[in-house]
Amino acid sequence: MTFPGIKNEQTRADLIAFLKQTATSDQTTEPTMPMGGMMGGGGTAPNLRTLSPSQRVQTIMLCRDTYRVTTADGTVHEFWERNLRFKTDSSPDGPEKGAPAILGAGMMGDRASVIFAAPNEISDWIKPNC
Repeated sequence: MTFPGIKNEQTRADLIAFLKQTATSDQTTEPTMPMGGMMGGGGTAPNLRTLSPSQRVQTIMLCRDTYRVTTADGTVHEFWERNLRFKTDSSPDGPEKGAPAILGAGMMGDRASVIFAAPNEISDWIKPNC
């Protein structure tokens, strides 16, 4: 898809100013589900030991091609199997053992990553349930 650019000089200047401000602003707010933006690509990774209940995974159920992730606040998030990614983070900011975190991803909030402390935790958390 091609983009012809922004022809209006003031609109273009406003957009550039906004992007510069956004790129340099302090990004200390905690991400929520769904994120509505792409994870990765230069942002600072959040400390996965200090997340809100909306980001702490309680259960992961799999029914056919859909994962249902319930968070500590009681919300159930549904993801098509190809839109939920399982990752690990063993760094000091990674999740505690047995306390995976979920972070939204994808521009439409239709994707997420569940992050575990170690690879051997992943299969223990996913329960078949239709």
